[in-house]
Amino acid sequence: MKGINRWLSFYMDESVNHDFAIRRYCPARMEQEQGGDKCQDQEALVFYDTELCSSDATSSTPCLASSEVDDFVDSFINMDQYEYVNEDQGFQEKHRSFDHFVVNDEDEADAYSIVNGVFEYVPTTLEDSELEIYEDVTTAMLEEEVAMNGSFCAIPEFVVPCTQEANLGVDQGLDLVHMLLACAEAVGCRDNQQAELLLSRIWALASPSGDSLQRVSYCFAKGLKCRLSLLPHNVIANATLSSMDVPFITRENKLEAFQLLYQTTPYIAFGFMAANEAICQASQGKSSIHIVDLGMEHTLQWSSLIRALSSRPEGPPTLRITGLTGNEENSKLQASMNVLVEEASSLGMHLEFHIISEHLTPCLLTMEKLNLRKEEALCVNSILQLHKYVKESRGYLKEILLSIKKLGPTALTVVEQDTNHNGPFFLGRFLESLHYYSAIFDSLEASMTRNSQHRMKIERLHFAEEIQNVVAYEGPDRIERHERVDQWRRQLGRAGFQVMPLKCTSQVRMMLSVYDCDGYTLSYEKGNLLLGWKGRPVMMASAWQVASV
Repeated sequence: MKGINRWLSFYMDESVNHDFAIRRYCPARMEQEQGGDKCQDQEALVFYDTELCSSDATSSTPCLASSEVDDFVDSFINMDQYEYVNEDQGFQEKHRSFDHFVVNDEDEADAYSIVNGVFEYVPTTLEDSELEIYEDVTTAMLEEEVAMNGSFCAIPEFVVPCTQEANLGVDQGLDLVHMLLACAEAVGCRDNQQAELLLSRIWALASPSGDSLQRVSYCFAKGLKCRLSLLPHNVIANATLSSMDVPFITRENKLEAFQLLYQTTPYIAFGFMAANEAICQASQGKSSIHIVDLGMEHTLQWSSLIRALSSRPEGPPTLRITGLTGNEENSKLQASMNVLVEEASSLGMHLEFHIISEHLTPCLLTMEKLNLRKEEALCVNSILQLHKYVKESRGYLKEILLSIKKLGPTALTVVEQDTNHNGPFFLGRFLESLHYYSAIFDSLEASMTRNSQHRMKIERLHFAEEIQNVVAYEGPDRIERHERVDQWRRQLGRAGFQVMPLKCTSQVRMMLSVYDCDGYTLSYEKGNLLLGWKGRPVMMASAWQVASV
């Protein structure tokens, strides 16, 4: 943490010319400013940047303006010098250092889930195969470093977990940020030669096992490399990428990383808590509840909801959960739900569980296919799912939302990443995503030790894949199309929904107090809850009901 804090808190002197750095690393900028239109013309010709976007989509210019560079780098430099207002105590608190909040994995720090203010211990210890999986991932990373640097001698010593921490200096950190921006601009301009040259310099500073800046830079450099390989006629990049392919990440690996993210940070638990509270709020007085879970992959959300419903003053309801999943093999999911059925029975509540192994489409969202019953209170639950259906024109998302509306749900719960990764231009999307994931990696660094296997698996098996999808792909292959809360408000409003104000602010604040780190921030915006890191929004939780005519 010391190294990242040193350069993040570095005061930007007026003599530091960020735009000069971009000019230095990207000749396309100089050509554009001298009157040439090469960069913009090339950007317009690239097939993957001619997406259809609605008029209210946030867009970005194809090439970086000087003010954009200054603002972006300044935001990195001042990330650790934030101020936020504590709404409960009414005072401003200035953040200084997070070193004393580091959790030692060897101590097996407790993780908790909360329902209505009640804390419950959640074990963070996984199976004995964890070390073996980690070693496989580390080996793949070592092979990548060899492919990029040419020899083992170029691999930093901190690739293997150890107690010794290596950090970038201030100048190196600034240089790395500048090179990433310049490389993204070169990729956007299809200047393959310049992009490859910049990537070779980035590999010398970035690392999958360094400080948070090095790690997030490594993920974005891999995304840029992958995007280069997808360019037509780019034989060099294609050959280089094929030689450094990472072993296939299985569904089990992804689920394990997601579970670790849930256990070690509040990001997922925050969404579960808000959604469960909205379901309880909307189903008050109802004797029968039916939850349709979009894109179900696990059962982490439901144990706390079952306990909350079983303790209702009016008595526990009958609960049905229908999970929609595109996977045909769901034996482990079924086994997990069987455990929950037994738990519900022990609490005096009847629980039924059904799996529909079909991809989410408007045709699937009908009363007949979902086996809806008129006496039930219907709740549709979407945790990090709806952004996958945004696509280029958002027309498909509108069809999904209108189909949900026709079902007449009592509540629709929506939890999403609060960021704009769906702009029409690659460069603007790159800037936004770099800023967003840098905040997340910084929060992981503050809450887990540098050699934490849990953190490494979260970053490499979960966030690295998201980053690559945002940076490298276009068209139907790009599914990580995250949008901000105001965009979701517009889309849901146009589909005939109105916000159902969440009333769990105090419970969320209690949950955040469990995590031994003061960087998390919570805000309430027009009925929606926003969880952030150092004032930068990360997650959005909301609940909706069909608007009254």
